[in-house]
Amino acid sequence: MKELVFIKRNIDRWNKFELLVEKKADDDPDTLASMFIQITDDLAYSRTFYPNSDTTRYLNHLAANTHLKIYKNKKEDRSVIKQFWKEDFPLLIYQSHKFIRISFICFMVASLIGAFSAAYDMNFVRLILGDDYVDMTLQNIEKGDPMAVYKQAFEADMFIGITINNIRVSFFAFIWGIAGSVGTLFVLLYNGIMLGSFQYFFYQYGLLRESILTIWIHGTLEIFSIIVAGAAGMILGSSLLFPATYSRAISFKKGSQSGIRIVIGLMPMFIVAGFLEGFVTRHTEAPNVIRAGIILASLVFIIWYFIIYPVKLARKHNIYKKSTIFDFLIRT
Repeated sequence: MKELVFIKRNIDRWNKFELLVEKKADDDPDTLASMFIQITDDLAYSRTFYPNSDTTRYLNHLAANTHLKIYKNKKEDRSVIKQFWKEDFPLLIYQSHKFIRISFICFMVASLIGAFSAAYDMNFVRLILGDDYVDMTLQNIEKGDPMAVYKQAFEADMFIGITINNIRVSFFAFIWGIAGSVGTLFVLLYNGIMLGSFQYFFYQYGLLRESILTIWIHGTLEIFSIIVAGAAGMILGSSLLFPATYSRAISFKKGSQSGIRIVIGLMPMFIVAGFLEGFVTRHTEAPNVIRAGIILASLVFIIWYFIIYPVKLARKHNIYKKSTIFDFLIRT
């Protein structure tokens, strides 16, 4: 856009920010920090398109003078890592809720497709899960231990292998967003169809409840994390398809930064899911109330940390979603 249009759109916000800095609003550091993020975003844009202009020099001066004030107000015990999971990541999740909903819907539709396909074609489960897995599971069912597959490997080996595999899947779900989100959709559809056919397979043998109480001990966190990773891939794809007022290069840079931050934020979820699958899921002899309690605790955590807490945090920071594609970006 032309520099004059850029100034006209943002001058009121810049003036408001400058007044806030001049007042030395030590009692409201969060508002100051939130506005500072927007200023640095404007500065990056101005440096790209108007590198030698007075606008760029003004924004650079304003950002530089503010930086020290903001970090002076931060609590000394607030480490970068703590700050990331306490505020940065939840705020990014808040701004990504639309993409998470889309990813969730795609995954659920794929799961239903997998279940219905398994119901109407007995060979579909073998096509998706493989003959070896199906034959092994049928043997385990005959032996009276249908979930024995989770007891074959050593706990630590299974924990490490599963965690690495889940991280790999999440990375692919994100990085394939570069193909305009088509690759991401394929990852979500494949995993969703596999889950749906897997669950129907156990339903056919009257083992639906047992399968739920077993696989969802780790699957609750694991599956949800893959869905969120899919949302990160959609953000990457949208940054290429819908750059809004940004150049496609800048749009892609912002989308990739946001997506990478989401994938990084999911790492603890994959580690915990891997631990549960390696060390806990195998104990099918545990009381149902304990197994159901672990699943319920995982659901409560997801609802609180990924839905309720981000909304409360956004209200605290006076952050509201807008119509442009990059309003989901909280920090750059």
